[in-house]
Amino acid sequence: MKVLVTGGAGFIGSHLTKALIDSGNEVTVIDNLSSGNRRNLIEGTEAGRLSFLLQDVVDRVMLPGFDRIYHLASLASPVFYQRDPIGTALSNSAGTYNMLVHARENKSRILFASTSEVYGNPLQHPQQESYWGNVNPNGIRSCYDESKRFGESLMMDFHRQYGIETRIARIFNTYGPGMNLNDGRVVPNFILQALTNRPITIYGDGKQTRSYCYVSDTVWGLVNLMNSDFVEPVNIGNPREITVLELVQKIKGLTDSKSEIVFTPLPEDDPVRRCPDISRAQRVLSWEPEVSLEEGLRKTIDWFKLALN
Repeated sequence: MKVLVTGGAGFIGSHLTKALIDSGNEVTVIDNLSSGNRRNLIEGTEAGRLSFLLQDVVDRVMLPGFDRIYHLASLASPVFYQRDPIGTALSNSAGTYNMLVHARENKSRILFASTSEVYGNPLQHPQQESYWGNVNPNGIRSCYDESKRFGESLMMDFHRQYGIETRIARIFNTYGPGMNLNDGRVVPNFILQALTNRPITIYGDGKQTRSYCYVSDTVWGLVNLMNSDFVEPVNIGNPREITVLELVQKIKGLTDSKSEIVFTPLPEDDPVRRCPDISRAQRVLSWEPEVSLEEGLRKTIDWFKLALN
């Protein structure tokens, strides 16, 4: 099968690309390398079934036809997308439109990597796909949150108007080997600070909650969704909820770190609670995470140790 992965040199995208190649697919990756890295694709290149295009999905470009399109191209970390909010908004709006036009022209099935950020700072807990969210439409995170919401709208409109086979994955916090060392999100931040015995910075009082899904689980959630016949959005994440402070303590223990913990003000619009209801994924995809937080953190910490050497 011929597959296109936009954003395939990024963290989740590169893991997805390798999994698709290992399953016998021919994969073309489009990435502008704004946060991804071609080094992430070395193993796939050696497999001989990978093509790479240095390209921004916001720009229209002539492409061959593909059986399936995984549209992951977008800055995903607040550190990155707040540096380029316009580029982020366009990746999820104009970029999504371009990929949908291509899917329509070539009768491709297309999956959009949406996000738990469509729920904003949620008033419903845990978050079900039927919840419409509590999002600031013009805050510093809106370039990402609102463009992902708009991307979902475009996906459903192309499905309704043109009959395109669309899939929408709402991805919750994902972590694992291959994350950008300067990603800015809590898992790489805490691991990097713990391994170097620097102060570990917690925003707020540390009582805010998150759930963390290991990257291999997220990848197979995406693949299972693509292979399904389900059109409505599906949460892909780990329903095990812990506080940020508990995460720090786990990482400190696994790294035997002597870092002190420092508390700083909570960023604007940072959600207080975030946890997926995955009953839909369990029902329609027969999917749920398998890797425990402790196992996933050990693998991620081992990778970070190698990356720092």
